[in-house]
Order: sequence, then structure tokens, then C-alpha cells
Amino acid sequence: MRNSDQTDFKKFGKAECARSVAIFFVNYLFAILLVALFMWLNSLRLQDTLSDFLTRRFNSVVYLLASIFMLFLTVYFYYIFEDRAVLANPRNVWLIFALLDTGIVICYFFGYFFNIYSRPVALLALLALTLLGRRDAIFLNVIFALMMFSIDYFSNYADINPYVNALNSTPLMTFSAGMVAIFVGSKVKTRLRSFLTGFSVCVPILIMTACLEYDRGVNMVYLLLYGLEAGIMSAVLFMALLPVFEVLFNCITDYRLRELTDHDAPLMRELKAHAPGTFNHCIVVAHLAEACAIALNEDTALARAAAYYHDVGKLRQPEYFTENQTGYNPHSELSPELSVDIIRSHAKDGYDLIRSRRLPKVLADIALQHHGTMPIKYFYAKALKMTDGALNIEDFSYAGPKPQTKIAAIIMIADASEAISRTLPDRSPEKVESAVRDIIEERMELEQFDECDITMKDLTIIRETIVGCLTGVYHARTPYPKLKLKREEKEEEKEDA
Repeated sequence: MRNSDQTDFKKFGKAECARSVAIFFVNYLFAILLVALFMWLNSLRLQDTLSDFLTRRFNSVVYLLASIFMLFLTVYFYYIFEDRAVLANPRNVWLIFALLDTGIVICYFFGYFFNIYSRPVALLALLALTLLGRRDAIFLNVIFALMMFSIDYFSNYADINPYVNALNSTPLMTFSAGMVAIFVGSKVKTRLRSFLTGFSVCVPILIMTACLEYDRGVNMVYLLLYGLEAGIMSAVLFMALLPVFEVLFNCITDYRLRELTDHDAPLMRELKAHAPGTFNHCIVVAHLAEACAIALNEDTALARAAAYYHDVGKLRQPEYFTENQTGYNPHSELSPELSVDIIRSHAKDGYDLIRSRRLPKVLADIALQHHGTMPIKYFYAKALKMTDGALNIEDFSYAGPKPQTKIAAIIMIADASEAISRTLPDRSPEKVESAVRDIIEERMELEQFDECDITMKDLTIIRETIVGCLTGVYHARTPYPKLKLKREEKEEEKEDA
């Protein structure tokens, strides 16, 4: 699941289990209220009372409630066995059931006010794909298809719908349209292509509509237009609702990450205005991190965004960081202990700033982790020269935690590699390679990668990738000749011409 809490490795104990079960029952009760609302609206159109319908078809209503309960229970046990970390975070549970409820409500009202073939049945699949991932989207698409069939067939919706064949085909139509949306939409990275995905979703809907209603003659054309509208509206509503879910549940998507890495994003504007050196540093680190993510088949959009925001904590006191200084260094007037407090605080300040702006938590986590528990060697060495006794190196180290994910490790290495490359008088590939190798080996010796799933092979790939990128960024140029060129004077026109 890609969301802002993907770096929270919570234990799923009794407390988390009880909380997730409580949320499950709350959502089930809400689903019952929705079904009751649907039945009441259908009864109004039939000029009937809800109590009379419940009396006549009591068995069907009980079966409907039981089937919805079983489907909700299936969702719960799926995550119990497949990914308990999802259930450990209440926000994730609310998100899953909110997606199901939103899809059911929208599809019902489209069918109620327009036509059963006009329902945007692929909406849930598109939202789940972007917010939860492909595997979860496929599973929830199956649950959604069965739930729509239960509501259609075992409520009085069948009494107000003239298209009996459509009711029987609900599971297959919803499932097939959703699967097309998932497999086509998984390769989509722009909002325009997301809209065009709607036309792909139309294909299974139109085929089934033509097969089921071919005997209606000209009226079949109108039903095909409804089917076309169903696919397009799936994509349109997806684009309209996605930002709402991103904000409400603080989810990360490629669309949101691209917005956050735009140079006009609020924090980026502040960084560019108040800490221009840090801003330029972050751009180069983002270039390195993105290249490493591509080489390791990691999330490139997340790696780029994490690199952009990893040093935003320096906004609190930008003048105390070398890249933002223009000659005067305020650390020359401070004790090493005070300087260390200022320097290492930027990791925690970055975490607090990102969280205060309600940006994705994973960016805040990486900002906090990108130095791990590394010592700040410059001020440690300075303090050693000023004292005769032994010093505790932990007092001159970052507070951590160490990188928890592979992307956090990439940012740690890329950040240090970019910084040290600026200090090299000779930036030949050999010198850069030696410097990057030393950075990685030092962090391995200090056990900075012990809490993430990075391997020696990954570290080798990262080293080779960063060396190649830095060599390209700081490549040598042929010196320009020192010639002063003057503009040629135009010849004066002859007076007698």
C-alpha cells in the first residue's frame, strides 16, 4: 500500500485488533444504513412503503445483510493474512471501506436517476489502484462486483429496473470493467491519460450491452451511449475524487508527488528564497536518488520527492549551513556543542515542518532518518582540540532513527555523496568513486543500514549509479580562451553616395 504511513512498522497486537474490529462493525452498520436508504428510495418510486416490502421479502433482506457481512468479513480476513500492517493503522481501514461505500453510492444513484448501464462501475478499481496498489485493487474489485450484485438482486431495485439482463450480468460487467481499468491504469502517469483510460473501460461494457440488448433495435443505441458514458464517467469521477482521498487520508500518489516536487510548491518556494544553496543541493540529490531508484526498480517519484524535502529543516536557521553562507560563518563564534545542536536539529525540524504542512508522513520520516545516527565529525574533531578529556561521540551524533526503507538509505548515501563531491579538488571518476565508496563503507561500519532491507548488491548498484551521475554533473570542460572581442564598427556611408 502506498500511503503516508508506509514506513510505520506497527505490531498488530490485541489493541490494534480490537480497534480494527470496531472500525469494521462501524462500517458494516453504515453499509446497512445505505442499503436501507436504497430500499426506501426504490419504494418511493414504486409508491410502496418500506415496511410492506420488508414484510413481503423478509428472507431476501436477511440474506442481503448476511451477504454484505460476509463480504466485509472477507476483506478483514484478507488483510489479516496478507498485510496486518494495514489493519494496524486505523486510517488505512477507514480508507478501504470509504472506497467501497463511495463506489456503491455513486453507482446506485447513477442507476437510479439515469440507467443501469450508465453506472461508473470501474471507479472503485481506479481509486483502489492509485491509493492502495494493484494487488489490493484486484481484490477489492471482486468484492465490489459481488456487493453490487447482492444489492441489485436482493433488494427492491429489481422492481424498478426494466433491464433484467443487466441485473444478472452485474458481477461480470463490474469485474471486467474494473480489471481493464486496473491493467490499463497501472501504466498511466498523467491525468490526461487517466481520462483516456475511460475509453478502454468502455470496451467490456459496450460488448456486454450489445450482447444482452441486441433485440431492442434502435433503443440499443441509447444503451450503448450509456455504456460509453459509464466508462468516461469512471475516469472523470476518479480524477475528481482522487484529490479528496489524498487529502482526507494523507495518501501518496504519483500525481501528488509531482505536485509536491514542482518548484512552485509552497515549501520549495520558501527553500528557494531563504536557503538557495540548500535548494540547489536538494535538486542534485534528487537527480542522484531518482537514478538509483530506477536502477533498483524502486519508486522513482517517491525517491525524487523525498530528496527534495529531506533538508527542509534547514529553513529554520539557513545561515548556519555552509551551502547558504556567503563568507561569514556564525559557527566561528559558537562552541562545538552548540553548533552540533543546531546542525543535527535540522532533521527533526524537517520532520516537524513537513508534518505541520500536512504533507505525506513518509517524506517526514525520511527527513528524520537521512542522517541516521551518524557522528558530525567536523565539530567532534573541533571539540577534541578544545579539551584534554575524552568526549562521548554520541553527544556529537544525530539522534536517528536509522533508515527504515531502501529509499531512505538511498537518500542518505546520495546526500553525503553530493556534499563531499563539492569538496573534491579533483572530480575525476576515480576520485569520485573512491569518495562514494568511503561514504558507503563508513555507514556500513557504523551499522546505518541494519534496519532496512538493502543488500550488498543494492549498495554496489547505488555506488556505480551515483558515480556515473556525479561525473556527469561535475564533468570537466575545455577552458575558454581569454580573448576580448570588440564589436565591428559599421562603415560610414560616403557623403557623395
